[in-house]
Amino acid sequence: MNLNSYIIETLAPLNIPVEAEVYDQDVDSYIVFMEYNQAPRMNADDKEIITKRFFQVDVFTSYDITDLKDQTRSLMREAGFTRMFESSGGFNADMNKYRWIFRFNYDNRIS
Repeated sequence: MNLNSYIIETLAPLNIPVEAEVYDQDVDSYIVFMEYNQAPRMNADDKEIITKRFFQVDVFTSYDITDLKDQTRSLMREAGFTRMFESSGGFNADMNKYRWIFRFNYDNRIS
């Protein structure tokens, strides 16, 4: 499963740009995500059956971030991601945007 595409599809209902590792500062709101780790989750007969994959999802907006972060959390959970961490990234004056940081993991079955 291509989890980058899955995350983009999962967050599509937000109607803002969602991209892996890159962003466009010319829009009011967007989401950037990256995979930062993979680890074996389950092995059998010396083979990895499930890989736990870890993602950071950063929400940026020029407006009140409350609804956008709540919707992001909800959509990711509904898609099977487990939230591990969540924190404010504060207001970045250079970008003129608020930032909210999530970390999720996902158990990916290897075919």
